[in-house]
Amino acid sequence: MKKTLFILAAALIFNACQPKQAEKQPANQNNPDTSGLTNNFYDNESVNQLPMVALSLEGEIANPSQVDFSKLPIRSVIVKETNLNPDGSNKFVGAYRYDGYSLFDILNSVKLQKKNVVEFPPIIDLYVEISNDNGEKVIFSWGELYYPNNLHNIIIANAVMRIVPSKTKDLWPLPETSKLVVVSDLLTERNISNPSKIIIRSADATFKVQKGMSPMFSESFRFTSEEGKEVVIKDIPKELNKITYHTIFYGRGKGIHSTTPFTGYQLKEVLEPYFNLSKENLQRGLFVFAGLDGYRVALTYAELFNRNDQSEFLLISNPDNKESGCFKIFPACDFFSDRAVKALTEVRFEKR
Repeated sequence: MKKTLFILAAALIFNACQPKQAEKQPANQNNPDTSGLTNNFYDNESVNQLPMVALSLEGEIANPSQVDFSKLPIRSVIVKETNLNPDGSNKFVGAYRYDGYSLFDILNSVKLQKKNVVEFPPIIDLYVEISNDNGEKVIFSWGELYYPNNLHNIIIANAVMRIVPSKTKDLWPLPETSKLVVVSDLLTERNISNPSKIIIRSADATFKVQKGMSPMFSESFRFTSEEGKEVVIKDIPKELNKITYHTIFYGRGKGIHSTTPFTGYQLKEVLEPYFNLSKENLQRGLFVFAGLDGYRVALTYAELFNRNDQSEFLLISNPDNKESGCFKIFPACDFFSDRAVKALTEVRFEKR
């Protein structure tokens, strides 16, 4: 017995005298990977916490409430923030990783009560207003949140990390409050601080709905330019070039439609001469595109004119297609085909 106790005591003394191995911990906000031990470029700096404010949910929903962030997962996004100067030039702000709560998750449990549901049941004419207590307001189409190929790209951030260049060591300025962050925007004017209210609305534009219309052909579409000029588009400007997207065209309701390519013109290039690039439009510009049968979709100015992912909306011109021509819209950025519009007849634009 004494011999056994002696051996145990000796073992304990030996282990206590050995040099301790440093514990390896994953890089996180308290332990950044400053030594570059991993291939992740987005964990090399310390993460700064951003104070949150209460966020309310209102509008055309059955369950207005305040957001309970404790029930939501944390998402991470990376952005290169750039602002629009008054003279039309751009000003780079910095590159960051933001952590926070996805709008997809925040709105996932709201029960929609569209005010125009009897006239037009589809949800593709919904949009979302987000504002703060400083009077700033930005909008997003419902399609931006729930239809894109890449989800969770719009978040309300509660933490931020600089993405520091390895050679220049530039230390970009850090925000000090919670922030709305939009990954797909080229100019990040919708990245407002301290969002405190979300309001869900359906677009005010109304059209006569005629389901099952056949044939369905409109030789032109019309709209009012931002300067108040009535415009009718019958032909695509000759200086514009066609592009082709190879696609899997899949609807939320009917599933697969086709796997054939779509060839057309960038919709933004057709409309660009008539709508100005401005901070106001980037933040609050809303389009409604309607077909001859009254089918309509809501698109924000930002998602049409201000993308950084090169997934553009196409305007397809086919005057020989008497069933759904002459003009169609194809949403290359969407997983679903539901925001495709046949026999485009009218476009309406307003600032919300």
